Amino acid sequence: MSKSTTKLAIAFAFKELLMEKPLNKITINDIAEKCEMNRQTFYYHFHDILELTEWICESDAERALSENRTYATWQEGFLSIFNMIKKDKNFIINIYRNVPSDYLHRYLYKATYQLLYNVLEEKAKGMVIREEDKAFIANFYKYGFVGLLLEWIDNGMKDEPALIVERLNSLIQGNFEQALNNAKLNK
Repeated sequence: MSKSTTKLAIAFAFKELLMEKPLNKITINDIAEKCEMNRQTFYYHFHDILELTEWICESDAERALSENRTYATWQEGFLSIFNMIKKDKNFIINIYRNVPSDYLHRYLYKATYQLLYNVLEEKAKGMVIREEDKAFIANFYKYGFVGLLLEWIDNGMKDEPALIVERLNSLIQGNFEQALNNAKLNK
């Protein structure tokens, strides 16, 4: 089995176990048994369950955003994050309740920042804007976007993701360009 296939098998087994019991009750032995491998194989790929959790989050985010990193598609990218979280509700809720909050936050911030930064890069073509200004704008929006996601998770993921993204889109329509123009003018 290739290294990536083994990592995916471990991740799949871990997610299956999360359907049966809370994250804080799952052991590396449980995961290894579910994969029909030994503990050493797990340790060859991950140091611990937290590293596995982080890898799953990063891999899932990368897949969700792979085709949606432009201004024209940022809504689909953000919607993909919502849908991915909803699809893996047990996994996300377990992380949310049993792992230090910085793991989930770091994952959401990283995925959202990259999405927003790519949009800003695209909209800034032809403009002279300092790198730190683009990063500042991306960080500002990142906190708002992730705040919406965390509130949605807190409220049991009841609201329809498409409606949230639609409302967000109408709220910030034209704001990326305005922020970039303001950064350009304030040099």
